[in-house]
Amino acid sequence: MEGETSWVINCFEDSTRGIGEFDSFSELSDEGSKEVNAVSVDLILPDDLLERILACLPIASIFRAGCVCKRWHEIVSSRRFLWNFSHVLPQKPWYFMFTSSDEPVGYAFDPILQKWYGIDLPHIKTSNWFIASSCGLVSFMDNDSRSELYVCNPITKHCRKLQESPGLKFPDYSALAISVNRISHGYTISIVKSKQVPGNFFQWDLSIHIYDSDTRMWVTSCTEVLTGWRGGDESVICGGVLYILIYSAGGGTPETRHGLITYNLSSRSSHGLLISFIKVPCPLTCGRLMNLNEKLVMVGGIGKQDRPDIIKGIGIWVLNGKDWQEIARMPYKFFQGFGELDDVFACSGTDNLIYIQSYGAPALLVFYFNQKQWKWSQKKCPVTKRFPLQLFTGFCFEPRLEMAP
Repeated sequence: MEGETSWVINCFEDSTRGIGEFDSFSELSDEGSKEVNAVSVDLILPDDLLERILACLPIASIFRAGCVCKRWHEIVSSRRFLWNFSHVLPQKPWYFMFTSSDEPVGYAFDPILQKWYGIDLPHIKTSNWFIASSCGLVSFMDNDSRSELYVCNPITKHCRKLQESPGLKFPDYSALAISVNRISHGYTISIVKSKQVPGNFFQWDLSIHIYDSDTRMWVTSCTEVLTGWRGGDESVICGGVLYILIYSAGGGTPETRHGLITYNLSSRSSHGLLISFIKVPCPLTCGRLMNLNEKLVMVGGIGKQDRPDIIKGIGIWVLNGKDWQEIARMPYKFFQGFGELDDVFACSGTDNLIYIQSYGAPALLVFYFNQKQWKWSQKKCPVTKRFPLQLFTGFCFEPRLEMAP
């Protein structure tokens, strides 16, 4: 591709692995390669000063730096450098956009440099897998048997396959979530499974299964039969609490198509889940849950007054106790910019950023939570829509070098 430069990315060393194989990692740029006169600093700078300079580089440049010479490679591969790098210049979350429904191919968007990078995701086979991310780690689960589950760092390609979760083998709905401890780097994974009770449309079995990376074991912490409600594919862990978006199983009004229930992962209370029921702020066509700096945030499609199943806009709310506080509504010019926006859409966020995209186009909208600003990504994804039914989706993650599953 014209204007594309490439380099090799090294899988950095962690406590359980040696240096991995070299994998491809490409940067897409509008500029052609330029010849630059390099000045060697090997004879000038001591290791600690060179390390500080390299730690100020963007992640993509770190990969290039590791290929310059043996000395630079050893510096950027050291555990001290990886720790320092994560604390010098915090990286904003990237967004990986799948550009094929059949293959796990796509590009990752860097909001700081406004660039797209070609990244190969390990193990994932199709874009419809369940995906959750936290603090640089991403969890993938297949959408067929729900038996393949991986945790990986999409930047370094370090990956771990987890044992199959207990409980229902073929649930009707599943929701995946992951939470990483930023100090210990341990992580918790939850899977919420929901299946209709045979012969009863209004009753649904719901179970919660928790994986602890320290013990490397699964625990089925809750099983319950919900009446009038079912689980879906939306859940998130925030502040030690698992939040689950549930859906009406029929018989309710349009205003009660969605609801939220909570489960405390520390106390693991056996009290009924519906006791924690929280109403959604308005009739929604869909809802997307995310953890922004330990605040539960929901992005939802706002339904029309007379037709709640038809989207008229998109809102963002943060949960305070059991009350929703509206943070922003998408201005109409941005809503209109998506063209034909379906009642459901792709959306994920972390830290200070929320990414929103239509399933039908590669346009990507970014909401800066702290500044309350909406902006289109300045550079479009380097893939155009080739046929009417082509679908796009994606997820955001923190690009971190020091995290390993």
